[in-house]
Amino acid sequence: MGRYSGFIAMYATLASRDVDCCLIPESPFYLEGEGGLFEYIERRLKENNHMVIVVAEGAGQDLIAKSIPVADQLDASGNKLLLDVGLWLTHKIKDHCKSKKMEMTIKYIDPTYMIRAIPSNASDNVYCTLLAHSAIHGAMAGYSFTVGMVNGRHAYIPFHRVTSTRNKVKITDRMWARLLSSTNQPSFLSKEDIMEAREAERLANRLPVPASSSEHTKKHSASVLSNGEK
Repeated sequence: MGRYSGFIAMYATLASRDVDCCLIPESPFYLEGEGGLFEYIERRLKENNHMVIVVAEGAGQDLIAKSIPVADQLDASGNKLLLDVGLWLTHKIKDHCKSKKMEMTIKYIDPTYMIRAIPSNASDNVYCTLLAHSAIHGAMAGYSFTVGMVNGRHAYIPFHRVTSTRNKVKITDRMWARLLSSTNQPSFLSKEDIMEAREAERLANRLPVPASSSEHTKKHSASVLSNGEK
């Protein structure tokens, strides 16, 4: 899980407090060289003799594509098939430790749908009941929508607002900074990467100008120009 967003991996890491490194799609990383993942793994193993790495499904896909060139394929649902970053990273770490003559054992656990299979608690049941009530009321009123919590209140949300953008972890946000503080892992980011992330966040948060407002601005500008000519 976590094809394009690393929320589950991030919050699981923060909740566990036993994770030494968390890799998500939004935060690029590299393996070799100063400040790379291998260097951090070596240091962590020397300090604690063990470490836990949490990897989101979509993390490191660019690195895998460089070492394993494959054609783009789609699954039955039309989604792009991602390469198994867990197995790939496991082999890479084993090869690196072998080259460094470091004795180590890796236990790779793929949770697949274990997260979704967790039994619901009382809070989950109440929340789902309220969502169902809201959905029924909206459907009987003839709306086309989805239901969700907005600022603590149940709201009808149009589908186009839900699918217009993809929600991603902001690596310039405090929550990601809290994770880095919890794991003590390097950010793997250069100054250019941080600036690009901030610029992308700024563009994503910029609201579009309504058409009526744009037309009013054009008319006002034309009026000012005509008055100036007179």
